[in-house]
Parts: sequence; structure tokens; C-alpha cells
Amino acid sequence: MREALEQGKLRSVYDHTARRYDAQHAFFTGRSDQLGRELLVEHAVSAGDRILDCGAGTGATSLLAARKVGPGGKVVMLDMSEGMLEVARTKAEQSGLQDRLEIRVGDILHLPFGEGSFDTVLSTYSLCPVYDPAQGAKELYRVTRPGGLIGIAHSTEPDTPWVRWMADKVENIVWMMPYLSLGCRAVSVLPTFEQLGCKTNFKKKIGIPLWPFIVFVVEKPSA
Repeated sequence: MREALEQGKLRSVYDHTARRYDAQHAFFTGRSDQLGRELLVEHAVSAGDRILDCGAGTGATSLLAARKVGPGGKVVMLDMSEGMLEVARTKAEQSGLQDRLEIRVGDILHLPFGEGSFDTVLSTYSLCPVYDPAQGAKELYRVTRPGGLIGIAHSTEPDTPWVRWMADKVENIVWMMPYLSLGCRAVSVLPTFEQLGCKTNFKKKIGIPLWPFIVFVVEKPSA
């Protein structure tokens, strides 16, 4: 796994790219990023839920979740980048869903919420750039209620060896341009959730061959 960007640099990258993030990320992923968000909301979100979208970015996942939770639900959007959240705030106002959304600035590795605060916790492409993805996974687990769901989408390695070799060569170049790579690299956090006793309810690999994503939903053990 590649070494993560320093946190201050990472925040600067996302602040700088916030207004073009949606178009840039969609282009380089062949729009599979939005499919991942849709799959998680379909399999992890129910009407009336209290949701945390951790690493909410420009709010693409949050808006999908806000529509599904309905007027009785709530979605808390948390991200370290105020630039990204500013875009999310504008999108929320334009959608008319702002009453179902709350915006917070924070760090996925040190979440400002108590244990079991949420029915469902979502993280779409926000564990890929952090320096300790396993710790991030543990924080997501901590703030999920017993019996609640955790939905994750993140970059993973290609299955085929020669494609993996090619992807590595391309990433060697892209990694030198952080405003293009966005600090994203392949990570693996499902084993962390399994070690914590979670049951996997849904898992699917999606995306283009060079840069695939793993999308999964796990259930936290009941108290």
C-alpha cells in the first residue's frame, strides 16, 4: 500500500479541487463512483434512519441517503475539507433537502460522536486516502449502534496480475500529481470489520479494470 499524503496536504488537495471533484472523480472512474454510492444507499439505508456520511465530500452520497430516509430521518455530513463541504451545502440547498442534512467538519480517525450514535454509517471513497484506514474503520464501527449497518466503498487492487502491474505503473506517474490522484490508493478494511465480529450482508466489486472499487455493507453485532 502506498504511503498516504500528510493530512495537511490532503486537506489542501481537497479544498483546492472541491469545485471540480465530482466531474474529475466521475471521469477517472468511468462514473462507477456513483454506482457505488447508489449500491450502498440501496442496501444500507432505510426510512427514518439517523445516518453518518463520513468523508461526505461534496455530498453526493448524503443527498441519495437524505432522499431515502425521508422526513423522519437525518443525515450528518462530516468531512475534513471545508471546501468540499461548501459545495455540499450549496447542493443541499438546491435540492431542497437541507432540513434533513447536518454539516460537520471533522476527522474520520477521531470522530466527534459518542458510541452507537447512528443507525447506519457510510463511507464512500474516504478511507482510501487516510494514513490509517484500519483505525478509520474502527471509528466507523464505534459510532454505529449495535445491530446497525456500515456501508463502505473504497479503491482496491485489480484481480488480474498483469492488470495490477499496469495499474501500478500508471499510479507511479499519477501519484506525483496529488491534485489528480487525490491521495487515493488501494486499501483493505473488510478484514478489520470481520475481526470486530461484523457480518457481511452485501459485497460487490465494481469499476474500470485499472482502478476497481470494493463496495460492501456489514452489520455490527447486536448488544
